[in-house]
Amino acid sequence: MDFDELYEGLTNIEAAKHDTEHVFHSWSAQATLNPLPIVRAQGMHLWDHDGKRYLDFSSQLVNTNAGHQHPRIIEAIKRQADTLATLAPASANAVRGEAAQRILSHAPDTMHKVFFTNGGADANENAIRMARLHTGRDKVISRYRSYHGNTGAAIVATGDWRRVPNEFARGHVHVFGPYLYRSEFWAQTEAEESARALHHLRRTIEMEGPTSIAAILLETVPGTAGILVPPAGYLRGVRELCDEFGIMLIMDEVMAGFGRCGEWFAFDAFDVRPDIITFAKGVNSGYVPVGGVMMSHEVAHTFDTRVFPGGLTYSGHPLAMASILGAMDAFEQEGIIDNARTIGTDHLRPALEGLAAKHEGIGEVRGMGVFWALELVSDRTSRKPVDDATMGRLKAEIVSRGVMPFTANNRLHVVPPCIVTPADVAEGIAAIDDALTAVGL
Repeated sequence: MDFDELYEGLTNIEAAKHDTEHVFHSWSAQATLNPLPIVRAQGMHLWDHDGKRYLDFSSQLVNTNAGHQHPRIIEAIKRQADTLATLAPASANAVRGEAAQRILSHAPDTMHKVFFTNGGADANENAIRMARLHTGRDKVISRYRSYHGNTGAAIVATGDWRRVPNEFARGHVHVFGPYLYRSEFWAQTEAEESARALHHLRRTIEMEGPTSIAAILLETVPGTAGILVPPAGYLRGVRELCDEFGIMLIMDEVMAGFGRCGEWFAFDAFDVRPDIITFAKGVNSGYVPVGGVMMSHEVAHTFDTRVFPGGLTYSGHPLAMASILGAMDAFEQEGIIDNARTIGTDHLRPALEGLAAKHEGIGEVRGMGVFWALELVSDRTSRKPVDDATMGRLKAEIVSRGVMPFTANNRLHVVPPCIVTPADVAEGIAAIDDALTAVGL
């Protein structure tokens, strides 16, 4: 195989044609695809086959927290590949044990063990399984504004439209979480929104039957659903309801964790401790597919003498474990988590609020760390969302200015890698500013 020909010998048009002729893409009508061909990346930037450079303000799917081609992660993968490229999960392996220990060292001391998966969806899948087996109950409550993955139970736990064609799993109940900008509870303040959302959750628990509910599954900060930072007291209130009714609290940190919110785990900012934590994406910046489930001592001990009926061929894959160790070294030794927090407070927040003051099409700015959303509206008074065509034009305008964006429904998510610099922020915000003007927002 001549990799030089694949990587350097094609134009954008040729590379895109080669891809779409043979690759079936996710969440897409295949005949309408026009993917941007990327050939290489480094740090905050990517390049296409025609040599154009793009500033990554998407972190791909909000996962390249340490940036692209980080030398510590790449070197860890290479060294592991030279020693042991693959291993079945039944064997012991020091790299796997070290990866679990390093992750647990940043988690609450109530966390005991890690079950490794291939990604975030099967992490949530297995977390649900553990909660059901541990409690002997069946139902799982999650939010309508959520995304938990595209496997059987995970997609049904998801609240958005992707759930509807895939509702084959049992025992799932959905509630509305707090979202003051589009409140379901006629709230005027964050305190009202939090209290009423908690009352709604309590009544749902009571009406579904508390002894039937195994778990409440929440993204700490819902990501794809809109970067909905929970109001003060909401997550603590959920924890109290779980304690009152003997329900497991599963925090989905797949997108929000490992620096994305300026913390090791997003729940650290909200003074709450879950029973089960799911993770993926940022734990190794997505260099090798991996995810996992952290569980409390109580949950782990359920399976001391009882077989856990779940497993994956690639659970704890050596290359994935090595990539985690490389990423942990980078996070711990290079101040990446602190950088994400500082960039959010000192640079992204003021820059995005400045855009909102300038552009009438920005209805709300919300976020933390390097996890931000601009909610775009055609009218600030009615808060009517902008349409899909406008969002498509906005995305194209941003890309044409050399910035790779992340868009979802009527929102522009500003989610650069955690290594982003003030200069990068200025460049990205300038491109977004010009693009908003170009489309009349």
